[in-house]
Amino acid sequence: MKFYTSLPNSLKFYYELELNNYKSECLKGNLTKAWTHLERAHIIGQLYPFAHSHVHWKMLQFGIKIKSRKEIIGQIPRLIFGGVKSFIGRVPIGNPGGANVPPLKPFPIDKELQDIFKL
Repeated sequence: MKFYTSLPNSLKFYYELELNNYKSECLKGNLTKAWTHLERAHIIGQLYPFAHSHVHWKMLQFGIKIKSRKEIIGQIPRLIFGGVKSFIGRVPIGNPGGANVPPLKPFPIDKELQDIFKL
């Protein structure tokens, strides 16, 4: 069994770029675009416990910001268990991480993000 820990340098730039884009879009009031960047950060970082948990923390904060009871309630178990599942390599690859999708369902990864993983 492989244990995953820190985000590799090859992905770190893209993960941080998505989080910065999230913050920028939030400040502009573009909440739909902001959320998309959080989902992309989730996909990039979901194999790595700290990055994965950090995105779920941001998603929880976003749920609070938009006053979405569904997102708040949905993020709490994801925040608690997501990092553990990452650590043991048991995540549903491509899952965007929001409460609007089943937490254990894998999803296809967009071509653009697939290319990031190949670098």
